[in-house]
Amino acid sequence: MGKQKADYLLRSDHIFTSTVENPFAGYVAVSGQNILAVGTDDGSDWIDEQTEVLELGDQLVTPGFIDVHTFFTGYAIFHIGIDMSGITSQEEFLQKIKEQVEKEKEPSTVFGHGWNPNGFETEGLEEKLNEAYSDRAVIVFAADRSTCMMNRKAEEAYGFNPKECYPEAYHKIMPEYLNDRDFIEPEFKDYMKLMNSRGVTTVKEMGFDDFYGFDSFLKEKEEKKELSLRTFFMSQPVGEGINIEHGKRMREKFQGDFVRFSGYNRMTDGTVASTKGDLLEPYEGTNMHCSIQVDYPMIEKEVQLADENGFRYSLHAQGDGAVHKVAGIFDKCQKKDGKLVNRHAVTDMEFSNPADLKKMGEIGVTGEIYFQIMSLDPADDVKKSIEETIGTERGKYFWNRRGMLDGGMTLSGATDLPLMITDIPEAIFHGCGGYFPDGKEQYNVQNTITIAEMLKAWTYGGAYNIGMEDKIGTLEAGKLADIAVLDRNVFEVPMSEMRDVKVSMTMVNGKPVYTKEQ
Repeated sequence: MGKQKADYLLRSDHIFTSTVENPFAGYVAVSGQNILAVGTDDGSDWIDEQTEVLELGDQLVTPGFIDVHTFFTGYAIFHIGIDMSGITSQEEFLQKIKEQVEKEKEPSTVFGHGWNPNGFETEGLEEKLNEAYSDRAVIVFAADRSTCMMNRKAEEAYGFNPKECYPEAYHKIMPEYLNDRDFIEPEFKDYMKLMNSRGVTTVKEMGFDDFYGFDSFLKEKEEKKELSLRTFFMSQPVGEGINIEHGKRMREKFQGDFVRFSGYNRMTDGTVASTKGDLLEPYEGTNMHCSIQVDYPMIEKEVQLADENGFRYSLHAQGDGAVHKVAGIFDKCQKKDGKLVNRHAVTDMEFSNPADLKKMGEIGVTGEIYFQIMSLDPADDVKKSIEETIGTERGKYFWNRRGMLDGGMTLSGATDLPLMITDIPEAIFHGCGGYFPDGKEQYNVQNTITIAEMLKAWTYGGAYNIGMEDKIGTLEAGKLADIAVLDRNVFEVPMSEMRDVKVSMTMVNGKPVYTKEQ
């Protein structure tokens, strides 16, 4: 019997396996769903007449990217109902609502999306909706996700108002659109295409409570082999507390390589800019450590319960006080040889104390980091906010990814999508270059990481985060063939051009799922 041959052979001058620090010239051979071989010659030993050879030249071949904090259900809500983009008057707004109501056979909530809150004067619009639709809920989400327009009936039905228009508040809407197959089928298909176009092959999705039936949708797609995106999902308690029995059912239900249950997730504090971040020392010029109450005893009980039942917990912490308390909670969990048995993680960590980073590194806490976060706001706004809230001295520890790695933490890449859309070159620009969107000056450059470290976070680090490092996350023989190709070698691209780099091809389970149009 002859030597096994490749279905695909990817040749490139730059292959980054995430097992070494630098890319090398060579090949990756793929057979079926697995990587057959990786080498530094031309790979001709693995070729026969059936092999498709991809000559990639100066492009960079890497493992597929893994985003460990995405939120499809939050992304999808901004596409539900009527498209209200381009509306420039109250009259147009009301006419669109009226047309939709007349189309419907059954009285149901009228949803809309894409509305620009600054596009026209809205004073009195809510009253007009109340008068016209006293028996029907109307909710239109703003395109910038800042608010929504809704009538009184909607507020009564769903228990929130325009000032609270964020996912944890509007969770009661989710069962409606997640179980609307006419909407959710094409929406999830488009979502997978979007992620594949960014080189993403795996996501860790946040699902509120019991995911409101969406797990059954994922199971169906998995069985029909219609997934081009590995989906590991977490339960975020919102409408109720932690549901361990649901977790046990999901762990039993999903044991394949495309869909799995990945534990639990919860917020602790909020942003430092809003003074909702929990600080070790008070905010500048005040005696206040945090402007909100965080129920750490409840969170600790949930983490302990999850840990006892073999589940991991991801806690979202932003202030150094919250990071410190989260480190303390995780330190009480089960350990083997000093390391946590269950891979608990902390998300965001915008402001942290180096001692706590070292502590978390010692016990094996994984970091889920928003490397693109500097893309959201102008430099002057952020610097002014940091100076006013924590001062320039403490501000040196803002976005301290260098301290996380040096403290021994394994880092993984996250976006909180739809807050940001996964873009690894952009992550390099901000997280390695230390630049704000204008690209003019570097900020806290001592806290940045190298390009190799960044790529490892989005590949191996993500795989480690979800417990799949034996199957994905590096380019090695025997692993599943999840591969991304960037159209330029980011190790040599000037930082000023980094955000122009695009994904040219993505492969999942040995099959191309995205190819950039030339």
